[in-house]
Amino acid sequence: MTTTPGLRAARRRDRRVYTRSHPVLFALLAVTRRRAVARLGGAVLVHDGDAYRHALTRIPLDRAAAGTTGGAARELSAGGALFDQEGTGHRSARRAVAQDLGAAGVERLRPVWREVLSRRLAPLGAGGAVDLVPVARELAGATVRALLDAPGASERIAEAAARAAAAAVRDHLPGPRPPGTSRAAAVATARLEALLSRAAPGEEPALRAMLAVAAVNTTVAALPRAAAWCADAALWDQAADDRLRPSLVDELLRVTAPSPLLPRVAAADADLAGCPVRAGDRLILVARHAARAHADPPDARRPAPPAVARLVFGAGPHACPGARLAHAQLDDTLAALAPYRPVVVRARVDRRGALPGWRSLTVRATSALREGR
Repeated sequence: MTTTPGLRAARRRDRRVYTRSHPVLFALLAVTRRRAVARLGGAVLVHDGDAYRHALTRIPLDRAAAGTTGGAARELSAGGALFDQEGTGHRSARRAVAQDLGAAGVERLRPVWREVLSRRLAPLGAGGAVDLVPVARELAGATVRALLDAPGASERIAEAAARAAAAAVRDHLPGPRPPGTSRAAAVATARLEALLSRAAPGEEPALRAMLAVAAVNTTVAALPRAAAWCADAALWDQAADDRLRPSLVDELLRVTAPSPLLPRVAAADADLAGCPVRAGDRLILVARHAARAHADPPDARRPAPPAVARLVFGAGPHACPGARLAHAQLDDTLAALAPYRPVVVRARVDRRGALPGWRSLTVRATSALREGR
């Protein structure tokens, strides 16, 4: 595939969110990515798409093991979170979440984030600059607030979810852990649960907290990165085309891979692409590489096969129930930005975030909306 200067610039900018926020992790993944599956001590790094899918659909996984999302949920709260359940409890929780985030649920929530976009992007039409990170943060917080019928302010919910995730992520990533990390994570999670305290009867506070953490952090990571790709790679024409935009959304979510890796633990012995896996082995499932985000740039006219693009949301029973919500939010964000054809005027990496992303990404319009458009 021919790579244009714009695509090269877009890739260089987006690569910075890894090299500056998680340099040890990025170096580790880069060194091993040419191998479908690589063992490093008790950890198995999975880069290949087929092996990644096999790990999620064919290998029994310990959802509550230390170093996994479920393990973090158990450590940070009283348990009962979506990723910290087994058997019928896990399945019933997933069904409830899937219903809330299904087609009807997303359409119910859509006016919430559209209002945020309309209000926060208005300065672009007057020639002003807009930092897209606070926009994404408010959008995510408002959506979570409406989804969970929470009493807390949108910005406070988003801030608390970001702090909880950032404090807990040290348990998932290689490298030194600063002293007091566990206590900071517990305090941040307790604060988030307090903001989401008006739970429905029978609903676990930890489940609400985990939903908030997932929704806020993936949204704040993905939306500004996707906008930067459109600006740098001249993709605004595709974003403005109602026929192409859905494919562009798929491509941008694939390339940004908001959750670039999934930490899991094998619950039984298995074989993964010729690599023996033992019960208790830590599996580092690299969604970014499985979906070829590192190799194939986004193009709505020549998109990756759906089976590949969807890998950033997991697979089988471990697929993310929020995929439809993520698609709808990015679609509306691109539709709102496209008429302005914004360019990036300033960008700063978030070095403390749970996920690779921007601490600020300021854009300015190059094309104003026509009157009445």
